[in-house]
Amino acid sequence: MTESVQHTLPDETATLQFGQKISQQLLRKNKGGCVVYLHGELGAGKTTLVRGILQGMGHHGRVKSPTYTLVETYQLDQKLVCHFDLYRLADPEELEYMGIRDYFSSDAIVLVEWPERGGDLLPAADVDINLAYLDHGRSVVCAAGSQKGKDCIQLIKP
Repeated sequence: MTESVQHTLPDETATLQFGQKISQQLLRKNKGGCVVYLHGELGAGKTTLVRGILQGMGHHGRVKSPTYTLVETYQLDQKLVCHFDLYRLADPEELEYMGIRDYFSSDAIVLVEWPERGGDLLPAADVDINLAYLDHGRSVVCAAGSQKGKDCIQLIKP
């Protein structure tokens, strides 16, 4: 059975703080790389969560959704972070043309919004994050897809 944790995020500030908490676990528990998938409807908070993760890793600049560029990379002191947004991907084969496999190095933390659009070209996720609308705020469920993911989410239990 998949290990998972669930949280309620009442607002944007809580989403950013949760992302910062996740970032510390990603850095602490994963000396190598880690693949994180982010699922949710448009506007559910995926990019906001990524912004929190990046801030937690020491990034102080702007974080934009790579909707048109497909990927933004951040070379931080501690780690290379690659943020993908595959929402506008027309065909998974486009990922081959951009050299997708090069981004999934053993050291990089790779955050992928809309991973289902990447088909079989993406590796399995260590952590799957699902964001959903609530009447007030968002629900977030983090599920482990590997031992790395399990170690990470154990430390973010409520």
